[in-house]
Amino acid sequence: QVQLVESGGGLVQPGGSLRLSCAASGFTLDYYTIGWFRQAPGKERERVSCIGRSDGSTYYTDSVKGRFTISRDNAKNTVYLQMNSLKPDDTAVYYCAMDPYGSSCYHGEASGMDYWGKGTLVTVSS
Repeated sequence: QVQLVESGGGLVQPGGSLRLSCAASGFTLDYYTIGWFRQAPGKERERVSCIGRSDGSTYYTDSVKGRFTISRDNAKNTVYLQMNSLKPDDTAVYYCAMDPYGSSCYHGEASGMDYWGKGTLVTVSS
């Protein structure tokens, strides 16, 4: 079965750091573009970051540029999201998803993403 499982969320103080993991099973992650999305209470799900296939292209939404870094470890079949200098506005459930087309994530088309994980909660609060 195709499955994505997020982990690494938790409670952190403003200015702190967390690293989220997205572990894949049933397919090889390096064959696909992978995206991170987040959804805060009362808000729509938004694209946070994307990582491409062979060329290693990355995308970050403006609000996280310079603070978040997306990467992949093909040997572990896992994509990571390193989050530094966290702010209360970063509080959300974070999801990873596979992009079967290789362009939906970069176009911000959440409907084009497939095999969503169940999410991991990140809470930034003092």
